[in-house]
Amino acid sequence: MSILVVGSVALDSVQTPFGERDRVLGGSATYFSTSASFFTDVNLVAVVGEDFPEEHTRFLNSRNIDLTGLSRVPGQTFHWKGRYGYDLNEAQTLETHLNVFESFKPVIPEAYADAQYLILANIDPELQMEVLNQVKQPRVVACDTMNFWISSKIEALKKVISRVDFLIINEGEARQLSGEVNLVKAARAIIALGVKNLIVKRGEYGVLMFNGHSVFAAPAYPLEEVFDPTGAGDTFAGGFMGYLANTGNLSDEGVRQAIIFGSVMASFNVEAFSLDRLKTLTYPEIEARYRSFKNMTHFQGVGEL
Repeated sequence: MSILVVGSVALDSVQTPFGERDRVLGGSATYFSTSASFFTDVNLVAVVGEDFPEEHTRFLNSRNIDLTGLSRVPGQTFHWKGRYGYDLNEAQTLETHLNVFESFKPVIPEAYADAQYLILANIDPELQMEVLNQVKQPRVVACDTMNFWISSKIEALKKVISRVDFLIINEGEARQLSGEVNLVKAARAIIALGVKNLIVKRGEYGVLMFNGHSVFAAPAYPLEEVFDPTGAGDTFAGGFMGYLANTGNLSDEGVRQAIIFGSVMASFNVEAFSLDRLKTLTYPEIEARYRSFKNMTHFQGVGEL
């Protein structure tokens, strides 16, 4: 089952303690789409400018990502410049040039309107609602947001949240959205807004999932080398939703498996700059790391030894 993703395609300039890259492929929808494409077909709705390199378009096509909904318009592509210190959990934004993304008004092609799996990447919640109203009867809707929208368009965001199945945000955003410091209390307050499941991304500390009747915790995969955490959260969401769309299993067990696959994808993403690691990644590598995750977190119950 294919996924529809609506979000940003960008050119990023990134500095980390381990190097830097200028105007490389980035954007929330790009990371999500590439990650999800290892599990299912992806339909992408986004906008780029005249400067968007053709090599990036060829790469996206090579991943069987349908680009019917990718508009190329006069102007420059969204450009973000950021820097990470040795604490790789948070980027310092140096420059943000929205360019053509500033006037982005997503129009869902008729061929995408029957999408069963929809991810609303990090864009204005009013635009997220417009997308929701253009898709007929999606089976699963996931949503991302950021601190800017929480502070500036909270009421519009709450309306979107009430209509989604999975809200995927980081712990700072969860605290800001809920007004609670404790993540368990924060989750309870956010679930009360109407979302069915809350997934909290915690960087090197892993992921927490709350759904009102159970809690699931997954660690981050321990890595010897981390070069660039840009897009890790979107890569997680892509692996998570891609696996759900592939299996159609929305049980607690199926969702937990999807979370681990999302964590696997994020762990590969940070091993190189931009999408360079995902460009060389193979599915057998994904399965092998999934098995490593399972072995790493498995333990016997009391009395089972």
